Amino acid sequence: MADPYFFGYGSLVNLSTHDFPDPCLARLKGWRRAWRHTDLRPVAFLTAVPDPDCEIEGMIAHVPGNDWAALDEREWAYDRVPATQSVTHPLTHNVEIAVYAVPHERQNDPTNRHPLLLSYIDVVVQGYLRAFGEEGADRFFASTDGWEAPILNDRAEPRYTRHQRLKSHETEFVDDRLHRLAVRFVQTV
Repeated sequence: MADPYFFGYGSLVNLSTHDFPDPCLARLKGWRRAWRHTDLRPVAFLTAVPDPDCEIEGMIAHVPGNDWAALDEREWAYDRVPATQSVTHPLTHNVEIAVYAVPHERQNDPTNRHPLLLSYIDVVVQGYLRAFGEEGADRFFASTDGWEAPILNDRAEPRYTRHQRLKSHETEFVDDRLHRLAVRFVQTV
C-alpha cells in the first residue's frame, strides 16, 4: 500500500505554517500557479492550473494519520487531484501524491473586492526563500500567473490566519519583487 502524500505549492512550502510529517522538496511537472478568486472565499488565493510546459517547485508532506478527510477539510475550497506520476521527489518508498486545485468552473479573476492578501504573499515567499533560496523564490514569481491582481496591504493587521513575521531581508525581498512586477495595491475591501 502506498503512503499518502500531498504536494504544496503555496503557504504549505512555509514549514512554519504547519506540522505535517516528513516534508521534502519536490517538483510538479505539467502545472503552474495562478492567483484566483472563488465564491468559496472572500479573497483571492493560489491554485495550481494545468500547464504542460511548466514545472513548479514545492513541498510534499505525508498526509497526517493517512487521513485524507482531515486534509480535505483544511483544503475545502480545492479538489484533490492525483499527481503521483507528475511529482519528482527524493523518497524511495511507494507513495501516492495528490495536489489540491480549485475547480476550473469556480475560478474567477481577483478584483478590488476580492484581492490578494500581502500577508499571504509574505508567508508563501518566506517559505520559498527558506526552502529554495532567492533563485527559487524568483522562480515562484515567474511560475505564478495573476500578478496584475490588486493586493491588499494587510501587513499591519494580517488577515491571513497563518501569517508569519518576516525578517527584514525577507520583507525587502518581497517588496522588491512586487515593485519589479509593478503590482497595484488597494487600501480596503
